[in-house]
Amino acid sequence: MANAASGMAVHDDCKLKFLELKTKRTYRFVVYKIEEKQKQVVVEKLGEPTQGYEDFAASLPADECRYAVYDFDFFTEENVPKSRIFFVAWSPDTSRVRSKMIYASSKDRFRRELDGIQIELQATDPSEMGLDVFKSRAN
Repeated sequence: MANAASGMAVHDDCKLKFLELKTKRTYRFVVYKIEEKQKQVVVEKLGEPTQGYEDFAASLPADECRYAVYDFDFFTEENVPKSRIFFVAWSPDTSRVRSKMIYASSKDRFRRELDGIQIELQATDPSEMGLDVFKSRAN
């Protein structure tokens, strides 16, 4: 199903890997990429459950846009373990304008495909999605 606004389709694998992250915790994170030639969002990278935030941050290219989902584990003030699923729209200032426009116009439609996202972050540089940002938004 293509989105009328951007004409972008969502590969079935995108939803499948997200569901595995959400229900089975098979992955720590999923990085998604828009394949412009095929006009669809595809899975680019999967993070193992043992991988942490540093691995997630390192998997986002410095000069290209991406979507990502990150399963963030934390402890509440009562020391209760919890997790929140973050959707990250990564759009670095150094990426191409066309790329930023395509990712921006496709974001809402793509995000709706991933049912169960609790928190959304928009980031243009690493400081906007630092571990401290995840911690403050998770509570």
